[in-house]
Amino acid sequence: MLKSSSMEETQSDETTIISKGVKIDGKLSCNGNIRIEGEIQGDISSQKNVVVGERGNVNGQIKADSITIGGKVSGTVNANNKLQLDPTGNLKGDIFTKILVIEAGARFEGNSKMGTSGDTWKSKEPVKTEPEGKK
Repeated sequence: MLKSSSMEETQSDETTIISKGVKIDGKLSCNGNIRIEGEIQGDISSQKNVVVGERGNVNGQIKADSITIGGKVSGTVNANNKLQLDPTGNLKGDIFTKILVIEAGARFEGNSKMGTSGDTWKSKEPVKTEPEGKK
C-alpha cells in the first residue's frame, strides 16, 4: 500500500521538458512542473514549478508556484511562492512574488513587488488631485 502512495507522488511530480532546439509559439499550461531549455513565444502557466534553464528563452508572462530563471525571460513573472534568478539569469519585466532571490551575476530590469497572493499590482493609495474649481 505504501508503494502505490509513493507511485502517485512520483506521477504528480512529473516534469514537462521543452528541449533545446524546440520553439513554441502560443500559450503553455500545465498542472505539473515545466523545464524550458528551448524557446517559447507566449505565456506560461503552471500549478507547480517553472525552470528556465541556461539555454532557455521565454518572451511572455510566466505564472507558477515557484520560478527559477537561469536563461532569458522578457515579460511579467508572477510566482506565488518564490522567484529565483540564477547567476546566468536575465529578466526584463516586472516581478510579483512572496520570496525573491537574486544570485550574484544575474541581470534584472523592471519592477518588483513582494507580498501575498492576494495583493495586486494596483497602487493601494490613489494619486491625490484637487477637483477643478477648488484651489
